[in-house]
Amino acid sequence: MNPLNPSFAEDVARSFAQQPIMKLIGARLSLVEPGVIEIALPYRADLAQQHGYLHAGVVTTIADSACGYAAFSLMPAGSNVLSVEFKVNLLRPAQGVEFVARAEVIKAGRTLTVVRADVFRIAENEAKELVATMQGTMICLYK
Repeated sequence: MNPLNPSFAEDVARSFAQQPIMKLIGARLSLVEPGVIEIALPYRADLAQQHGYLHAGVVTTIADSACGYAAFSLMPAGSNVLSVEFKVNLLRPAQGVEFVARAEVIKAGRTLTVVRADVFRIAENEAKELVATMQGTMICLYK
């Protein structure tokens, strides 16, 4: 995929750093490529639900941000991105030492971009297993 913004990686990193929610939960960008973003999140007990699994809202948060930034990476310089809609399927309990949301653009348009994200749990033995999948639509807004 060809980015319209030659400084997309810097713009993604700058925007990500301005998100208080990402700081709050301890998420970080682990991959930034045109149309592909990965966000990593170490497990923390204070982000868990009553059974000790990473809360579905936190899983959804990293998937949504990964989708948004995957779309944003293909948008023109000076634009902004917002989620329009998404659907999440939670496939198994989110237990692991780390979680990675990997988003890839399915179809980039001038206004709307369709993106898919998969969230994987990483176990202590480094085994990786799919825990959730999201499909979303992101909108390109101009400042």
